[in-house]
Amino acid sequence: MSTRSARLGAMLRPPSSSLRAMPQFCECPVCGLVQRSTDLQPGQIMHCSRCETMLGRRRTNPPIATPLAFCLTSLVLYLLSITQPLMTISIYGRSRTITLFTGPIELLRDGWGLAGGLIALVTIVFPAIVIMLMLGILFGALHHRLPLRVTSMMRWYDRLRPWSMIEVYMLGVLVAYTKLIDLADIQVGTAVYALGGLMLTLGVTDSTLDTDVIWSRRKVRLAHRHPVQRPFGPEIDLEEVPPPPEHMVSCLSCGLVSVSQARLSCEDCVGGCPRCGARLYRRKPDSVRRTMALIFSAVVLYLPANAFPVMTIIKLGRGGDHTILQGVGELYDSGMLPLALLVFFASVTVPVLKVLGLCIMCFATWRGSASRLVLRSKIFRIIDFVGRWSMIDVFMISILVAVVHFNALANVNADAGMMSFASVVILTIFAADCFDPRVMWDAAGLNGPAFGETRRPQGPATAEPAQA
Repeated sequence: MSTRSARLGAMLRPPSSSLRAMPQFCECPVCGLVQRSTDLQPGQIMHCSRCETMLGRRRTNPPIATPLAFCLTSLVLYLLSITQPLMTISIYGRSRTITLFTGPIELLRDGWGLAGGLIALVTIVFPAIVIMLMLGILFGALHHRLPLRVTSMMRWYDRLRPWSMIEVYMLGVLVAYTKLIDLADIQVGTAVYALGGLMLTLGVTDSTLDTDVIWSRRKVRLAHRHPVQRPFGPEIDLEEVPPPPEHMVSCLSCGLVSVSQARLSCEDCVGGCPRCGARLYRRKPDSVRRTMALIFSAVVLYLPANAFPVMTIIKLGRGGDHTILQGVGELYDSGMLPLALLVFFASVTVPVLKVLGLCIMCFATWRGSASRLVLRSKIFRIIDFVGRWSMIDVFMISILVAVVHFNALANVNADAGMMSFASVVILTIFAADCFDPRVMWDAAGLNGPAFGETRRPQGPATAEPAQA
């Protein structure tokens, strides 16, 4: 069988019958420490005892009703945002009204189809998919036993939620509005208020959703005893002694830790999760090499993204090209220092820091360094969170291209720098997703047979965590 066929077979592999669930354990997704979990009470939070990553949180609100109410509200606001006008501009007696679709369409007409398609995906398509997935999850969770289809929805929601960039688009609308004030009369449409509300309701839906409660309704095959050696080794009680770490694997989708009788490969697919069916790997395959390849591509594109203009503004035959730094300077000259700092941080500082941070982590992993591992883990969490906020300039340009289209009177066109910069943002997001922070701790030799103790849950209720 060819390598490609083998990989395809691994992708379609069903849950392995040799894997058994161990819900009494959990693995930190950042440092890889396997530790005993504990039943949390409402309001309690559990952190990793080694790197401070949050491992679990029990909400105080009703686990299904509250997120369902906000998700239904999100659906109504989304329908308003795509059907109502976004903005109306009036200049020299002529006016133009745009919607959420106008920007991608104008970019397509100007020959920037890839950029227009990207903006349509993250502002129109993915938000709709995310909302519908969440509705399916919550309605499915109303059953006493979680249907199998809900597990697939949970996995897809986890993958696509970061690509629903309504929050970033709203900041792009704010930046575009400040640039248009001096150019013409601007009227904000109903869609802007709907998008603002949608940004809030989507965030509240995520914050009130208790995924642990939903996953607990999915029955799995539990492991009670484990043979230390095959085939005639003595069996150990998993309630008293944990199995060797090379026999355990955790699911990055649902967080379930599973155990196998045989040693598991470090980077090959070892089967399917007994609870959600996702492909299981002890570590992400070729994590460092794939990350460095994506980082190198981002660095190559970052130079033209800043050297080339991202847009051209023409008013009554006058104007010129604008780079990212020139746009920041215009905001500063207009007296909008906070907004200028925001754009500078998101469009210039964040991409550079992401590239440097990931390069340092990959180099330290290659050297097997154990220095400042907790700090590096915290920096990775920040990098993974702030990556998509660099899309502010891309969204702002799409709005300006859509609204300022008056031929000889005033016109805004996208330039090559915009496409290069959008590519840099996407590549750095993929790079952070490919990097497995657990390999930093593996390379330092800290993910051996020892198991840590779980930190005491924080909150109004108290519960003693189980000891490993």
